[in-house]
Amino acid sequence: MVLDLLLIGLAVTLFPLPIMAFVLVVSGSRGVRNGLAFIFAWLACLVTVMALVLLLTGGQPPPPRSPPSIGALVATLVIGLGLVVYSEHRRRRSRRTATGAGAAAPVAVEGDAAAPEAASASGSSVTSRMDEATGWSAAGLAVLLQPWGMVSAAAATVVQADLSHPQSFLALMAFCVLATSTLLAMELYMVFSPRKAQSVLLGLRGWLERHKDPAIVVTCLLLGLWLVARSLYQLTGTG
Repeated sequence: MVLDLLLIGLAVTLFPLPIMAFVLVVSGSRGVRNGLAFIFAWLACLVTVMALVLLLTGGQPPPPRSPPSIGALVATLVIGLGLVVYSEHRRRRSRRTATGAGAAAPVAVEGDAAAPEAASASGSSVTSRMDEATGWSAAGLAVLLQPWGMVSAAAATVVQADLSHPQSFLALMAFCVLATSTLLAMELYMVFSPRKAQSVLLGLRGWLERHKDPAIVVTCLLLGLWLVARSLYQLTGTG
């Protein structure tokens, strides 16, 4: 369970879409405050999901060959397969987008000089909209952008948690902290060095904007394959 939770937490914290959104949140006029609201909502989602699972299990893992145990493994298998399928869908969509952009490139040659200005104007428009964001809207964004497939995989894994052992508490805490670590690091960066952090984080967002599809494909594929392999191994072991 511990290894599974750490791997899922790592995948959650490296997922690019929430990072890109959080950069915009902390770059606004009330960035630090809105960033805290984003982080609190993010953590609240994780803690709530874990708490609901532990409430259902009573803090005791079901017997290895019981229907609840097998059901959790089947759920993990389905989630893993879903992540693999989603990664392939994202890869094909990215390839189609790249092909379309390559075909359209010769037509856009005459407008190349205006392209940076258009991109800059678009970025300024997004930033100006984030200046109007409130803590509630930042919190709502955190809930919407939570990678729920990965969080569901963590929930299926937490079914095995045994609260009579301190290691289970530590594993759950480590998962929540690890899944939030990237957001926490960016928030602290903005607190202690706001001007430099804003420039660096906006650069990071630009890089992620260009590379988010490969990152999503790799993250979902690797985690999905791991979940499928682990669940199949445990299911065959329960037979």
